[in-house]
Amino acid sequence: MYEEDSTGTTDFATALRAAITARGITLARLRERLTASGNPVSAATLSYWRSGARRPEGPQSLAAVDEIESLLHMDVGSLRRLVGPSQRVGPIGTPQYPLAAALLESATADTFIALGAPVMDPGRDVSTTAVTEVGADGFVASRTTRTLLQSTAGTITNVPYLDLTPGVRTPAPIFSVVSGGHISRVHSHPSGEVHGAMFELERPLGPAQTTMLEWKLEFPPGYPPNTETGHGVARRARELVLWTRFHPDALPDWIEEVEETPTETIVTPLFLDGATTIHQVRQSWGPGMLVLRWGFGERE
Repeated sequence: MYEEDSTGTTDFATALRAAITARGITLARLRERLTASGNPVSAATLSYWRSGARRPEGPQSLAAVDEIESLLHMDVGSLRRLVGPSQRVGPIGTPQYPLAAALLESATADTFIALGAPVMDPGRDVSTTAVTEVGADGFVASRTTRTLLQSTAGTITNVPYLDLTPGVRTPAPIFSVVSGGHISRVHSHPSGEVHGAMFELERPLGPAQTTMLEWKLEFPPGYPPNTETGHGVARRARELVLWTRFHPDALPDWIEEVEETPTETIVTPLFLDGATTIHQVRQSWGPGMLVLRWGFGERE
């Protein structure tokens, strides 16, 4: 049995040292055999792994770990499972308001503050899938968002999300959590154009760690008819998927995608081509807003 460190991840370095000692092999010899097998690792890297100063990151290093298991006659996966989650945050860029948020920058900042959140949250959406249901009247009925969250700095226990309606005053939508946490606070800006909720995570999220959060947005009676959906990210995200599902009795006559970034706005016509759903995908993208709009009759 190996001791666990304070993060709950079994100590990879302890296991590696024990296996090396048990086989009576030097790091130099281990390095030679790794090189011969097509999995070269520098002597310095092996030393870092053994001391615990670093741990394997990336596909090439993990392949070397698999080979080390074989060379040291360890059970398959017994060393690799101790590596733990990656500590690399990846490229995130400088956080910025998505363009639509920038148009409401003061109201957005006020709402973040009212929720008890920093204006620029230290987390990011690594991967997000937002599913919008469009009712038989052709208007948005609900949107469910499933997000893989990551802390970019320090430890976070909660994360805010906002719903923006630039230029349109609305009553507060209904935020709810499907899984991964609970809502501790909601706030609507006096303008009626920015509404937000603070989601408390099930457990604290340490540096570079990830967790899943799924939440839903619904609209009360009296909410203005809405023929638009979208999602914005303040930092670069690995993947963003929007899936809009239309009621078969209310298929739109026209659809357009709007990609808004701090530097430009791109509008692109889209087509259902006989389907009832449409999806949009962005990878390694942001900051920005990805929006889908639709309507009935001639496009003005």
